[in-house]
Amino acid sequence: MGQNNRMQYLATFAVSIATMTTCIATFWPAPILPKFHNNETSISLTSNEISWVVAILSPGTVTGSLITSFVSDKFGRRVTLQTSTVPFIVGTVFVLCATKAWALYIGRILWGIGFGMITPVSSTYLSEIADKQIRGALTAITRFMFSFGFLLVLAIGPFVTYQVLSCFMIVLPICYFLACWRIPESPYYLLKEGKVDSARKALLRLSGSKIDKQMMEEKLSLMRSDVRKEMLRSSSVKELLTGKPYRKAVIIATGLRLTQMLSGAVPIHVYIGRIVQQSNCGLQVSTALVIFGVIRFIVALIAPVIVDKMGRRPLLICSYLGSSAMLATVGAYFFFQSVVGIQEESSNPFSYIIFIGITCSVIISTLGYDTLIFIIPSEIFPMNVRSVAMTVFNIFTALLSFITVKGYKIMNDWTGLYGVFWFYAIMALCGAVFTYFVVLETKGKSLREIQIELQGNIYDDSDEDLKKDVTTVDVKENTELK
Repeated sequence: MGQNNRMQYLATFAVSIATMTTCIATFWPAPILPKFHNNETSISLTSNEISWVVAILSPGTVTGSLITSFVSDKFGRRVTLQTSTVPFIVGTVFVLCATKAWALYIGRILWGIGFGMITPVSSTYLSEIADKQIRGALTAITRFMFSFGFLLVLAIGPFVTYQVLSCFMIVLPICYFLACWRIPESPYYLLKEGKVDSARKALLRLSGSKIDKQMMEEKLSLMRSDVRKEMLRSSSVKELLTGKPYRKAVIIATGLRLTQMLSGAVPIHVYIGRIVQQSNCGLQVSTALVIFGVIRFIVALIAPVIVDKMGRRPLLICSYLGSSAMLATVGAYFFFQSVVGIQEESSNPFSYIIFIGITCSVIISTLGYDTLIFIIPSEIFPMNVRSVAMTVFNIFTALLSFITVKGYKIMNDWTGLYGVFWFYAIMALCGAVFTYFVVLETKGKSLREIQIELQGNIYDDSDEDLKKDVTTVDVKENTELK
């Protein structure tokens, strides 16, 4: 960790605690549902009520994303992160005090709101404070902490009470609320609000005290120029979805998110225990979950290094192809087991293929597209629509999550597990093809350079169109400073 970017790593650590909180909120049902079925809690739920407890996080996520679109642009990225602690803590109170299903519904919806607030603003904040040389690594660190939260739930959840695991959702929000007091606001946001002196101070803290003053002023001047240009354009959802300058960015973000989610990113993690049971691989479910969580955690340690060593495009393509191969292998095993009719005795020696194949698929995706899907969208949208874009795509992700988790059981009943995994394999393959033909390389490029490559002449020509307005803003700002 260099002295010049030490604050960037500290800010990333604060954001990472928030990210870990969202992970625990997401996978909290994994160790808790068996406790409901075994009557280890004071709450009595039907199977239908349990399914809604699992799924109802997504509507809350949509609500949280809509809240973020206002709070982030009105009060700042840091304040939004701190505000997200409120729904987490209040929701946990409902969960701890619940004796009926409705109280759990409210608690889970509130957790979803907190999740929806954190996800878009954390990506936006990190993309705005990070130097281009370490931007990918910083974002990957948050994904590592997400994996650590996943490990925490799977390793501890089965062995502690319902109340103890739920209390994590009070402790962690308090921790990242306090950590966020020590980090600077995004310089881009401060410049957008016209707070040039505050932006200079924030940039100095993020760049380190040893940075050359002239270099820092040049960097600040370039930021101001980009912010003025981008803020003179519209920042509405309509502009994002219909504006020609953002068309390619929208296509890239939509395609990557769609292929990532439809290749089983969420359902595989949610249903891993049930899949292990159906495969008859000889592992206890609790043992398999711990192994799965530990391996995913170790892989997440490697991901930040690989992300900034390799280009985005090669890593995306290789991870999509590798994951597709593993998922297809798992599907083939289930096909021979259920359709061809291999006897359990003869197929049992090869049943390890299921767990190994799924684990390898998760390893490959974590090193590649599951990590990059949180980096690239925050890099390719310009300042004026970045917050709106992160909100829109967070809502899109929540809807896809709801569809894929609910759709898993429907597809399983219709085609069997081989159909489920072959569908995931095909979608991962589509992700590789899409990346090859559409996605651009962003590694080692500034946000300005990325916009020039995405928009081409539109970005440069806008200087002429906005020249008069920019000059007016410059005169006004200089007068105010004097």
